[in-house]
Amino acid sequence: MIDFGFDKIALIGAVALIVIGPEKLPRVARTVGTLLGKARRYVADVKAEVNRSIELEELQKMKSQFESAARDVETSVQSELSAANAAFGDVTRDLTSGIDGADGIAFDDGSSSGAPLAAPVPQYKRPDKNWRLKRSALPHWYKQRSGVRTHAQSGAARVARFRPPALKK
Repeated sequence: MIDFGFDKIALIGAVALIVIGPEKLPRVARTVGTLLGKARRYVADVKAEVNRSIELEELQKMKSQFESAARDVETSVQSELSAANAAFGDVTRDLTSGIDGADGIAFDDGSSSGAPLAAPVPQYKRPDKNWRLKRSALPHWYKQRSGVRTHAQSGAARVARFRPPALKK
């Protein structure tokens, strides 16, 4: 912005006093001050808008870089997964061809039939427990020793229980 020194401001004030006059000078100074304030706020708003647009562009660039990096990682993971699946498929084919007896491998019982090696897996049966009952994490004896309440009690019953003996009726 334009740099004004004290001597230049004094010269402008003296010329304004002569040209405008002492009666109208305070009103003109207030008007000039408000106009300068509005101009400064407008310039600050424009700067802020430019900064926001620059930051938005930077964020969009970072977003695109992050998305491209994520796509690269995804493709590399997919390729590694497909290679692992192919290797697993080869191993399982080799093992199943050996189990079928194609290679003449003898089994434990001495027969080379294609019978299954293991019994079928039994179906899952849920244990006979009442799952709706809440199980306590602390043992009951520990709660009693440390003074933890295990039963709900109304406020009036609690007051009556802990009332000093001299005041009980």
